[in-house]
Amino acid sequence: MLNDLSIRVGQDKDIDIDVLVKFNMALAWETEGKELSKPVVTRGVQTLMKNSQYGFYVVAETANEVVGSLMVTYEWSDWRCGLIFWIQSVYVKPKFRQQGVFRRLYEFLKEKASNEADTCGFRLYVEKSNLNAQNTYGKVGMKETSYKVFEELFEK
Repeated sequence: MLNDLSIRVGQDKDIDIDVLVKFNMALAWETEGKELSKPVVTRGVQTLMKNSQYGFYVVAETANEVVGSLMVTYEWSDWRCGLIFWIQSVYVKPKFRQQGVFRRLYEFLKEKASNEADTCGFRLYVEKSNLNAQNTYGKVGMKETSYKVFEELFEK
């Protein structure tokens, strides 16, 4: 466990944006073998940072180095009359894995959500073959559901 790890909401500053772009590109490559367009990812990170209604990032730092992050977007649940935080783009630098970084990010998020009256829970999706990530999510108390995700994406 990293003792000097600090967790905060990501900020619209060059260092956070650059790191988040690198993390997103590394995540896509590691989990899906996809090479993303850096300009597109950069615009995506910048857009979220400038539009809090879309969501926010949470980052983990040690010794002035961002070593992990996650993104949260929102889903309104009419069944629960509340917001569900969708946890996405989870990334921890390889040399910092298995040291409690994700757990600390998740605990920070739980604390933040507990102070917001309209937040009712968390969801995330994970690659079927990413067993390490699934194990990590289970260790913090998340449960696998019976839902499958369907999508239709538009190329722009």
